Amino acid sequence: MILDKIQKENDIKNLSKEEIEDLRYEIREFLIQTISKTGGHLASNLGVVELTMALHLSFDLPKDKIIWDVGHQSYTHKILTGRKDSFDTLRTHGGLSGFPKRKESACDAFDTGHSSTSISAGLGLAEARDILGEDYHVVSVIGDGSMTGGLAFEALNNASHLKRNFIIVLNDNEMSISENVGGLNHYLSNFRTADAYRGLKDDVVQSLNKIPGGSKMVRQIRKAKNSVKQMFVPGMLFEQMGVIYLGPVDGYNIADMCRVFRDAKRVDGPVLVHVLTRKGMGYEPAERHPARFHGTDPFDVKTGLPEHKREKSHYTDVFSTVMKKMGEREPKLVAITAAMETGTGLKRFRLAYPKRFFDVGIAEGHAVTFAAGLAQAGLKPLFAVYSSFLQRAYDEILHDVCIQNLPVVFAIDRAGIVGSDGETHQGIYDISYLSSIPNMTVMAPKNKWELSDMLKYAIAYDGPIAVRYPKGEAYDGLREYRAAICYGQSELLHAGSKIALFALGSMVKTAEQVAKQLASHGYDPTIINARFAMPFDQDALRHLADTHDLVVTMEENIRSGGMGEHISDFVQREKLQIRVLPIAIEDGYVEHGKIAQLLDELGLSAEKITKRILEEL
Repeated sequence: MILDKIQKENDIKNLSKEEIEDLRYEIREFLIQTISKTGGHLASNLGVVELTMALHLSFDLPKDKIIWDVGHQSYTHKILTGRKDSFDTLRTHGGLSGFPKRKESACDAFDTGHSSTSISAGLGLAEARDILGEDYHVVSVIGDGSMTGGLAFEALNNASHLKRNFIIVLNDNEMSISENVGGLNHYLSNFRTADAYRGLKDDVVQSLNKIPGGSKMVRQIRKAKNSVKQMFVPGMLFEQMGVIYLGPVDGYNIADMCRVFRDAKRVDGPVLVHVLTRKGMGYEPAERHPARFHGTDPFDVKTGLPEHKREKSHYTDVFSTVMKKMGEREPKLVAITAAMETGTGLKRFRLAYPKRFFDVGIAEGHAVTFAAGLAQAGLKPLFAVYSSFLQRAYDEILHDVCIQNLPVVFAIDRAGIVGSDGETHQGIYDISYLSSIPNMTVMAPKNKWELSDMLKYAIAYDGPIAVRYPKGEAYDGLREYRAAICYGQSELLHAGSKIALFALGSMVKTAEQVAKQLASHGYDPTIINARFAMPFDQDALRHLADTHDLVVTMEENIRSGGMGEHISDFVQREKLQIRVLPIAIEDGYVEHGKIAQLLDELGLSAEKITKRILEEL
């Protein structure tokens, strides 16, 4: 296999043209076969095989720096830098990350995981290069989807002043910015980047400026030139921002891309190379259903169908069903997503109520302020978003929603440990950052029925409110416990003595298991479903202080700013005679792995919690 010749970065440059042609097919087949077993991001990686090969043929790694926006499309990059043999550990605990990691390889120039950051980071590297007097190329690879994020345009605006080379590769897998206009565009792309053209242009301008009236002629020529470009040349938006535009170029023609990258390296200043690709390229199921194969579980290669069928509904499924029903009951209910219609479960709502559904692109900050405007005008907006992505909109939550106390619902999916996507995606900070904001209410359900009840409660609530729920199967235990939701009140599940387990959301199920293990040691703990992280049930805690010795708070969130820390502070301020044992994730970042494995390592498994309680006693 040609792949076996790739043992480290730049080995691809030692291959013949014929071997390079074969390599693209070997890489694609390797990705399909490997990800079918491990799961991972397939469609996006299949789409950039040739683009990645062209980058590695054109640049010298690790001296030159390639920054992958989001980073989920970096699998071929990892293969070409000698990490192929680690792919059987992809996204497993202690194994290969699904995203670029500097600690994995010097060829990973910048850690990424969220969208729209690559141009800002690349610009920082380019400026530092120039200040330090160093000599290397910086390449930021960004998808057209990520270009919907405002941060990307902030960076483009800032980059326009750069005097030395900085390359932005726009990986356009939907042709959403412009379409290839054929031969004229190809000709102009070549013409405008040729040394002769650039030199001729500069000579003409300098000569005209030296003669009487020449400056006016230069202005008229530029005006006419720009009018022609506006008619025929894609990418004028970038040109007008001071960024040279090259392309579009076929993302599956390696020779053409290498030629354009050579031209791009000669540009003094920022230059954008527009590459046309297709998600899922080379694997028919992924081409037909790119969203399904964006992040896939193990699947059957022949059919593309998941290897393991779902036996139980997931929390996202429950949310989807409730939203569809509430859309019919509440004509003022509107739903917002930041380019995550399928992932958040809003597709059914969109199909049923298309005029009340808004996909704002990868723009969480805008989504929140947009929701605030909708709420101020009399509608009931619900923003469905992953926990790790909502943190990108902290200021808008505080400034635009909570200060005005507007009735915006935040449906926070993937709250808690999410597993294989790792530290950039773990939803373990939302309780902390939301609880710090006055007027914000934060809830978490114990099971699927309570999620339904909480969503209905939140939609009726007249103020900012968040409902957080975890990734994966919805717990279907404790069905008999379905007390009406009252603001700031917990739910008693079992009345015991001495020890009280005050558990929030997903940790209620764990609390049941802890109670059983404690029973084997002669204890009969009280189990309380906290329901509200903020405001938490102060009356329940006062009562526990009169009847119990220890309250154990349990949450799938970091310790700092979490429910346990707030309750510890409350007990101290109220001088309540009860000890508090906060069970939470120690402050830090949690890498990739199976959810159960990570929870155990973090001390949040039933066994580890039971041990902590017994040690405390």
